[in-house]
Parts: sequence; structure tokens; C-alpha cells
Amino acid sequence: MMNAMKFAVSVLALTAACQAQERLTIDHKNNNERVPSAEADRIYSSACAVVRQEFEVKSPTLPPVKLVPGANKNGVLLAEREIWLTKWDRYLFAQGVVLLAFADVMTWDRKIAMTKRAVNWADSTVEIERLAK
Repeated sequence: MMNAMKFAVSVLALTAACQAQERLTIDHKNNNERVPSAEADRIYSSACAVVRQEFEVKSPTLPPVKLVPGANKNGVLLAEREIWLTKWDRYLFAQGVVLLAFADVMTWDRKIAMTKRAVNWADSTVEIERLAK
């Protein structure tokens, strides 16, 4: 029984790693900055899992991400799905993956519903001075 459990865990870990490699690309062109790809894959998978757990998403959230190390500035390009890092920083990389995974979770319908809720909440608040009169 224990061997079957170990085998199942190994298969799941390998599946996650394979999915991460398909979804995460590292652009090493035009720079000398090297990224430990195994570490980047693990962080990518973990960041996606954290977003899934935080927002209780049942389906896999594995956004395509292109990491550009050695860029001239740190940043996330949402439309291009790129994370630019001047040098490898695991925390900035994880932050970028979380942002991109969150963008996948935040569907257009969900954005509209949240926008309406925000306006409704704003309209339902009353200033204290108006209540005193």
C-alpha cells in the first residue's frame, strides 16, 4: 500500500513538472543572466497552486508565462504574459506568476460582477452627518 502511495505522489509530481515546462518558457536570448530552470518550474507550479487554493478554483490555473531574465527593468506585461527580471529573484518571479494566474482566474464576467458590487456598496453607504439630520 505504501509503495502505491509513493508511486502516485511521484506521478503527480512529474505531471506537475511536465505541465510547468509546457507553460513556462525562459528566454535566455540576448543576455547572460541564467535562471535555475528546475527552481523556476517549482515556483511556477507552487504560485499557480496558491492562486487556485486562494480563489477556490477547481480547474487548473496554469497560464502561459515567458520569463525574460536580464531585462532592463523588472515588470509584468499582462497582455504579453511576460515577466521581466533584471536578475533572477525567486520572490519577484513568484509575484509575477501570481499576477498572471490571477488574471486567468479573474474572468470578464467575474470582473463585471465585482465592479457592480463595488458601485452598489458605494451607493449603500451613508455619511454620518446625513444620518444625524
